[in-house]
Amino acid sequence: MTTDNLNSVQVGDALPPTVFGPVTRGMLALYAGASGDHNPIHIDSDYAKKAGLPDVFAQGMLSFGGLGQVVTKWAGLDRLRSFGARFVSMTQVHDVISCTGTVAERFEAEGEVRLRINVLAQTQDGRQTLVGEAVVAVG
Repeated sequence: MTTDNLNSVQVGDALPPTVFGPVTRGMLALYAGASGDHNPIHIDSDYAKKAGLPDVFAQGMLSFGGLGQVVTKWAGLDRLRSFGARFVSMTQVHDVISCTGTVAERFEAEGEVRLRINVLAQTQDGRQTLVGEAVVAVG
């Protein structure tokens, strides 16, 4: 779907997914450098194990970025009006993350037709890691 076609979007329509991974320790280290999130729980296996975890886990914002891509690649960054998600479980090393979106509502606000989109990041085994919503302007 291109941004020219947003007028024909219906509730229930799915956005093209974004998939990334498998998550690697190297990916987490690179993301730590790019994001400035150097919390050792994400990059130091010994530290994570001392904290009672089996291994390091991904920074939540790594998957949040994947969710953002689902929405902005589909609608365009200029149409984004709001975006938020909550973290519901950890993304582990070796997980493959699928980020999806589904149109949940069509409504008017501030003189614009808008779409509310439910977004979800989940692992290869169906475990949800982030859930949220985005609002985009139709035109």
